[in-house]
Amino acid sequence: MSADPYGSGAEVLEAEDDLRSLITPRPARHRAVDPAIARSWLLVPGTRPDSFDDMAASRADAVVLDIEDAVDPSNKPQARQDVTDWLRGGGRAWVRVNDALSPFWGEDLAALAGIPTLLGIMLAKTESADQVTSSFDRLGGNVPVVALVESALGMEDAAHIARARGAFRLAFGSGDFRRDTGMSADAEAMAYPRARLVVASRVGDLPGPIDGPTVGNSMPTLREHSAITVSMGMTGKLCLAAEQAPVINEVICPTPSEVLWALDFLADFEGRGRVVRDGSDLPRLGRAQKIEKLALAFGVHPTS
Repeated sequence: MSADPYGSGAEVLEAEDDLRSLITPRPARHRAVDPAIARSWLLVPGTRPDSFDDMAASRADAVVLDIEDAVDPSNKPQARQDVTDWLRGGGRAWVRVNDALSPFWGEDLAALAGIPTLLGIMLAKTESADQVTSSFDRLGGNVPVVALVESALGMEDAAHIARARGAFRLAFGSGDFRRDTGMSADAEAMAYPRARLVVASRVGDLPGPIDGPTVGNSMPTLREHSAITVSMGMTGKLCLAAEQAPVINEVICPTPSEVLWALDFLADFEGRGRVVRDGSDLPRLGRAQKIEKLALAFGVHPTS
């Protein structure tokens, strides 16, 4: 799968005048978001089919129906059936499937294969590139795989996982990773695994990775954790409740002032014939182009 979700700035510069004409920010509204740049990834228990429609209409950029950790082993067959029935009925979502070493993995993929409304899978407890490719192949070689890295073994093999055929993005299963390693949830302790996933994603030419979820109902804590996500170079975050999605979306998004800076820089760069003046121009150009592309995707308008 291709990695740079932002592309070149040429195609987005054409929309500069349109963005400038909309200086006043508009109220946020639900919009389809390219999963390569999706910010909020909402995990929905597969045992709650009554909630699927509501969650699919939530503010989350991506909805992931969970038939792994959210489901007791005795209930997995029914949850799998409810998920596939909803998808075959026209629902569109990602599905978190059981890990490749579990007895449920093969049955999960067999049930999901060939469903056109399946947007992709999130492979739990990914520990090798072969697990990604095997899952990809079993689904016909056309369904993207988000590799959820949740163990020390998976973390050490992250670069190979990111390069696996079928890999779409990496995600951080932070809770299971802490349980596996004994590390704390402190930002300092989690800096290494987060950075490793960011570097591995770059090595594998993938979009930025998806951070683990924030447990609890505190929105200030969620905002703080989402800011750490951004500072580490991650571009998405798992969430456990629909109410968390708007906060995550807001934090993992360029601000109106950043958009205004980007437009001003790009206009100046074009105005001087795209001449590079010094060593800082190219890094700033790259940043401005990324901000411009994200602003267009997320509907963020500049402020004066």
